[in-house]
This record gives sequence, C-alpha cells and structure tokens, in this order.
Amino acid sequence: QVQLAESGGGSVQAGGSLRLSCARSGYPYSGNCMGWFRQVPGKEREGVATIYSRTISTDYADSVKGRFTISLNNNKDTVYLQMDSLKPEDTAMYYCAARIGVYSASGCLRSNPYTYWGQGTQVTVSS
Repeated sequence: QVQLAESGGGSVQAGGSLRLSCARSGYPYSGNCMGWFRQVPGKEREGVATIYSRTISTDYADSVKGRFTISLNNNKDTVYLQMDSLKPEDTAMYYCAARIGVYSASGCLRSNPYTYWGQGTQVTVSS
C-alpha cells in the first residue's frame, strides 16, 4: 500500500516562496507518477504539477508555469514543489498524489486519475 506524507505548507506574503515535500512509501519500483494538486473550498480540485519518475517528464498548470518547480530526490521517492513568486490566488489546500505502474509519461499528466493521496497541507498567501 502506498502512503504519502506531506510537509512544508504555511503562510507567506505575496511574492514569497514556500517548498512542499511529499515522501512516498510502500512502492519501491520505478514507473510511477507523483504530483501536486490543490483545492479551494467550493471549487474543483486543480492539478498543479506532476512528474514521471522514469523520464522526469513534467506537466504544469498554466497558472504556475515559470513560478513553480516540481522535482524528485535521488531515490525518486520524495517529490518537492518549489513555489516562488507566490500570489494570493495560490492560496489553497495542497495535496500530494501518486500513481503506480505507469509505463509512459502520458500516464502522468494532470488529467489522469491519481490513486493515492496525502492528507493535504495548507498554503496561505496574503497580499
């Protein structure tokens, strides 16, 4: 069973930076996707960024391109989201997610259904 543990949320002023981390346990093999999604109460969940472990291919939402960077550690079991130039509209609950048994980068796109989810970490950006 895959488990995800997030950390790194918090409050920051607009223009600031935060780094989210998510450690995955329970699936030691390659061929998996990890990503970050966010949700504001009353709105649909939005895919922020995803990454494919085999090729390090990434997929970003247009709203965060150039400001957020997703990456993996050397063991490819921890995913990071470096968030720079934060805006108040980035305020949301951020969730780490994973898919396993993926054999191409297209399987990691944000539009795919992700199977495993973390509990979420709040990010609040004040103006």
